[in-house]
Order: sequence, then C-alpha cells, then structure tokens
Amino acid sequence: MATEFKPGWSKPSTILFASEIPSNEKAFSFALAQAQEFGAELILFHAYDTLVVAASETSGVRYYDYAAAAHAEMKHLEPLAERVRAAGVCCEMVVRPGLAADQILSFLREREIDRIVMGTHSPGPIGKLLVGSVAEAVLRTAKVPVYIVGPDVVDGGYREFATRTILCAVSLLESSHVVVEFAAKLAAQHGARLILQHVIRPQERQEVLAGRSIDQIEADLLAMVPEELKAKLVLQSIVVPGDPTEELLYQGRAQQADLIVLGAQGASAFAAITRHGVVYKVLAHSHCPVITLSPVVLAACGAKSDKTHQPEVFLAGVF
Repeated sequence: MATEFKPGWSKPSTILFASEIPSNEKAFSFALAQAQEFGAELILFHAYDTLVVAASETSGVRYYDYAAAAHAEMKHLEPLAERVRAAGVCCEMVVRPGLAADQILSFLREREIDRIVMGTHSPGPIGKLLVGSVAEAVLRTAKVPVYIVGPDVVDGGYREFATRTILCAVSLLESSHVVVEFAAKLAAQHGARLILQHVIRPQERQEVLAGRSIDQIEADLLAMVPEELKAKLVLQSIVVPGDPTEELLYQGRAQQADLIVLGAQGASAFAAITRHGVVYKVLAHSHCPVITLSPVVLAACGAKSDKTHQPEVFLAGVF
C-alpha cells in the first residue's frame, strides 16, 4: 500500500528559507528557484538573539528595545525580499527573538509549511561542519522535508536549477520504503531520473549476500517504488560493497545527481554520527543539495523505528 504523503512535500506551496545575517547566498538562490518553479510563497525567516539596549533620557535606566531589534533585523532581510518580489514570487519576512532552532520549529507548528531550505557553513580547521545545534535540531525534528545546501554544492544557476537526476540512499528496512516513495514522487514531479543506491559494508557482505545475489537485491530496491509511479520514471538501482558515505558521494558525482534524498531515523544514531559519520560527510562534501526526512516525518508516514542496530552501524537510507 502506498504511503500517504502530503502533496506539498513534493510540490511545495509554501517554502521557508531559514536565513542567517548575512544570508547564505547559494542557499537563497536555490530557495528562490524552487519558489519560482512551484509558484510557492517564500517566507524569509530569521531568528536573532541580539537585542538593542537603550537608555531612558529621564531616568537613565537601561532597557531592551525589542521593537528596535526586530526592525533592525527586518532591514537586513529587505534586500532579499526585494529580489524575491522582483522575481514575481509572493514573499513574507518573519523575524523572531530567540534561539534559531526553537523559533523555526515553533513556526512550523503555527503555519502550514511544506519545505525548509537552509544552508551550512564550510568545514572548520578540525574537520567539523559548523552546522551547530540549529541545523541538527531542524534535521532531527522538523515535520516537513528539509532541503540542505552544503558548502561544496555547485551553484545551480548554470543549469537553471533543474532537477534531472535524483539519487536516493536505500536500505531494505521498512523506513526506507517511505524514503524511496518520497524520492519517486519528487522524481515524477520533476520528470527526473531516479537512482536507488544501497551500499553493503565489507563486514556485512557475507551475511547480506547469503542466499541472494546483487541482482536480486537490485530488483528488491526497484520493487519499493509504487507501481503507479514506475511508468512515469526512468529507474535504476545500484548495489555495491564499500563505504556508504564514499560510495554515495561518488555516485552523486558520477551520475551528475542534482539532488540526494536521505532518511534520518533513530535519535541516538543521528547524534552519534552527525559530526563524523554519514550525514556530516554527505552535507560537507556533496556537490548537490540534500533533502532529508526526519524521524518525525518517517513516523508520520507509518515507518517504525528500527532499534536493533547500534549507532555506529550505518544502513543506507537510515541515518
């Protein structure tokens, strides 16, 4: 039975761009291009933790001027808003005081948002991706797909931000059926080729291939795509042994993928590998954007959390 997805997840009508000050220009360009493509409203969202301190002329008492702080932050977003309106896209600016992750997630509970677009910073000198608690919290708990533009992503302007090839990391666990179907819906929406990839770790090869061949596993991956979508798609499945991260990044480049689709399942597993494992490395080094489905989204689609695997064990499609 096909999973029930919200239509806006593959064809968004409202997109939230989580902006820093100054904004991530590359991430903004992708957000604007998607809003143009789908005729969606683009919300420029910024949370700030700085306050304007003013002093009363009569009493000399110092106080925090929330209105002045909000006005100052709005002025930073206005140039972006002007570009959005010039592109013929409906735009709204929202600024709020507080921690960025908390405010983004709070806003999701108040408004009907279909997709979040956000960027990440370059890796630091000790090899840590400076996404901090903001991106991590949003990736982990957002109730909508999150579209991440990493530091190595190639500017999409030269190809008019077209999505022609989607690479989806897949395992044979139940939750990956949700990831695959979402990727298939995206591919059908864009008229894109869909590649399903599963990587067998060397230490698991004997167990995984006991009783079945790689060809059979590739067929199992294709079987995850709903029948009603197969006729609309150009499909390919790839099963290879190796390091999951390296193989995913390699195929992303080799297949000239325009988007990678990943699922994140299991709080402890995600926390354990965010900085040093699959998610960190893919976000840090992918040449194309990555769209993730949080455990909240997977659960809402009926996927059950797999608790039999230790945090250090990776299965493609379940991070």
